[in-house]
Amino acid sequence: MVESGVSFSARILSRRVRYGVVAVVVVATVVAVWLLIPRFAGPPRTITMATGLPGGAYAELGPRYQKILARSGITVRLLPTTGDVDNLAKLRDRRSGVSAGFVQAGIATDAEKDGLSSLGTLMYAPMWVFERTEHPGIGLGNLAGKRLSIGPEGSGTRFQALKLLAVEGVDPKNIELKGYSPADAEIALGREELDAAVIVANWESPVIHRLMADPRLWLVNFPRADAFVALRPYLSKLVIPMGVGDLAKNLPRTDITLLATKVSLLIREDLHPALQYLLLDAATEIHGGPALFQHAGQFPAGEQMDVPLSPDAQHFYKSGLPFLYRYFPFWLAVLVERLLILLIPVLGILYPVLRVLPQIYMGVMQRRILMLYRQLKLVERKLDDGLVGESPADLGARIDQLQGRANRLRVPLTLTQSLYHLKAHIQFVRGRIARSG
Repeated sequence: MVESGVSFSARILSRRVRYGVVAVVVVATVVAVWLLIPRFAGPPRTITMATGLPGGAYAELGPRYQKILARSGITVRLLPTTGDVDNLAKLRDRRSGVSAGFVQAGIATDAEKDGLSSLGTLMYAPMWVFERTEHPGIGLGNLAGKRLSIGPEGSGTRFQALKLLAVEGVDPKNIELKGYSPADAEIALGREELDAAVIVANWESPVIHRLMADPRLWLVNFPRADAFVALRPYLSKLVIPMGVGDLAKNLPRTDITLLATKVSLLIREDLHPALQYLLLDAATEIHGGPALFQHAGQFPAGEQMDVPLSPDAQHFYKSGLPFLYRYFPFWLAVLVERLLILLIPVLGILYPVLRVLPQIYMGVMQRRILMLYRQLKLVERKLDDGLVGESPADLGARIDQLQGRANRLRVPLTLTQSLYHLKAHIQFVRGRIARSG
């Protein structure tokens, strides 16, 4: 009986063969994609973000990221730290579980970049130096012999302050250094337990506004800020306009030049791309507005400070969010993306396989017909040689066996003529056997 059908693939391959091939290809592709492409595994539902000291700028930012990512079903665990240096250490330590953290420019060395990527810069981190004096100096050069708070161990404030002291040629041994947090430094200055304090905080910090309003304190000016920036390119120059703190009291009393760094959002480079896009989208919402030291849209910025931008961050700053994340809910975008990642290699493998398999199948069926012809030829040769030890009944049994095999053979439509010829030749040889008896 000859198989007939409409579609080419149905004529060529049996259902079992086609389904089997498709199943094997799909399973093999899924396994390969799962092992080789991190996107396909799907993002984790929980990440840990290193923030900073309680009451600090980073500690205030953490809950905002937490709230925004919660909209997409992602839980952000906030881990308080002593500051930027501690954040960097936890990012580099896989055992900490930290996937993202805030780190100032100038802190990460070349040896500390391995395994980390950046999602860009988020904001300026101004360095405010408040001094309790009647004759304010410039910079940090006049603080020798005084009691100075430069932030706790592990903080970016301490790290940057020590660098500034070194640039100005001040030996830290000649200063009584303290490690107060911003809130504790404010209290110590009020109690006259400190002569000065270096505080890294944003303009919106309540501590900064209270210290600026204290008539006993002066905000130290850095008129040589351009020189600092030339010597330490990771620094930036900012200007506090006269009276911006309190116009009625004209605080500050003059324009004040500050030094600042930029804060980057660093991640472990193996963080799932979908989570990177969520963090970047949250950063745009949190940091994209105007402020005293920035114009709208300035941050987040695709700037490479100490750590290179991740490939996904580069794509974000060049083209924005990918199409799926822009127009679909997060969970649906991830699902569709995973299906597309799977579909492309599956189609890429199935298409050539399904094109080759029919040819292989045709060759196999042609070979089966030829093998039956070969058996038929042997029977005919026996007849030509005068049976050679076999009786007509023996040859008839062999012909019946060949006839049964030919009848059970299923061939595509294009080989029907060959099968009909085979059956006709079998009948021809059967007639010769009957005549020989």
